[in-house]
Amino acid sequence: MVLFLIEGSRGMDIQLVLADHHPLMLQGLGNLFREKEEFKVVALCSNAVETIEAVRLHRPDVLILATNVPGKDSLSIARELLADTLLPTRIVFYAEEIDENQLMDTIRAGVAGIVLKEMDPQLLLQCVRKVHNGEQWMERRAARLSLEKLLRREAGVRDLASHLTPREIEILYLVSEGLSNKAIGEKMCISEGTVKVHLHNMYEKLQLKSRMALLRFAQEKGLIDTVSRPVR
Repeated sequence: MVLFLIEGSRGMDIQLVLADHHPLMLQGLGNLFREKEEFKVVALCSNAVETIEAVRLHRPDVLILATNVPGKDSLSIARELLADTLLPTRIVFYAEEIDENQLMDTIRAGVAGIVLKEMDPQLLLQCVRKVHNGEQWMERRAARLSLEKLLRREAGVRDLASHLTPREIEILYLVSEGLSNKAIGEKMCISEGTVKVHLHNMYEKLQLKSRMALLRFAQEKGLIDTVSRPVR
């Protein structure tokens, strides 16, 4: 059940909604911010529904969203709230851990800050202040993951460009989306047979033997995030 904590007028305080599934962690977060006069905690939430309702009701400056709230994953919560352009709320993820793919998805979704729970709580305070001022905040380890992925992808693109033509690279990305040869041909305005010829040439150039091997090669180069069984 959501706990609302309205205390006086808004004034110049930074208003916060906090969300975490663990009661002790939630209370601890509340106490952390209540110790600072600049912050005002308006709601403590323990699940996705409460979080979304509290943000829409109170329109806080910042939502601190743990990545373990039940009911809906945190990225979906963030996307739903950020899709409402009238909401002034900026979002900070408070995460147990985050891998490079989750990190990139989080950044693309528009989340303004990421702090790992293993870090000093004072970093969370700093993050919220920065985010409230319109800046982005990424904890150092998360930033390193992001940079490593971007550098790997950039190197992968350069390596691929030295082997494949622009049209072949375009086909590779369409294959990664799960499109069949026929669908790729229709999208590129070429015949299905031409697509097959391009794929055969790509296999030869990269010394690969199958569509799945091609996708795994692209994933290793950082060009795509996941490999699902492709449609032929």
